[in-house]
Amino acid sequence: MPFLIEPRDYTDPDVARMVDEVQAEYVELYGGPDAAEVDPDEFARPAGLFLVGLLEGRPVAMGGWRRLTGDDAEIKRMYVVREARRRGLGRLVLAELERTAADAGIGRLVLNTGPEQPAAIAMYLDCGYRPVPAFGHYADFPDALFYGKELPDAAKRPAPDGDGPRQAGALSRG
Repeated sequence: MPFLIEPRDYTDPDVARMVDEVQAEYVELYGGPDAAEVDPDEFARPAGLFLVGLLEGRPVAMGGWRRLTGDDAEIKRMYVVREARRRGLGRLVLAELERTAADAGIGRLVLNTGPEQPAAIAMYLDCGYRPVPAFGHYADFPDALFYGKELPDAAKRPAPDGDGPRQAGALSRG
């Protein structure tokens, strides 16, 4: 089953639909949507990037990064639709976010999540993310969790093969 990851504008209709879905999920899990401000322009190059994962042509996953201060960027809106979970799609989107951020000169990716998302926490830890000091909108929320990962120096990595859609790696079945 082919899985393709491509850049999209944050205002794209498929992105908007999945943002609505993830916000509804936050309401179920935490009693309200993510209240952190998001400006769509933050995900436009060179300040950031937003990606959509397509499984057999259908948008089922997303995530973006937006530059913060220095060489840090924040991962935002990581999401896989419920019927496409447990196939490794989130890991593939995360890997592409890491690659594109490193290529853009980002030295570290950071993110925040919450205790009601154990699968996401496990994925981040398994992918090398470690606890970091609190930041942003949820810095003073006692249950908020913050993770970060140092990225390899983009100058030491092979040149990217363009900005278009990329075929993602092998998928696990499950």
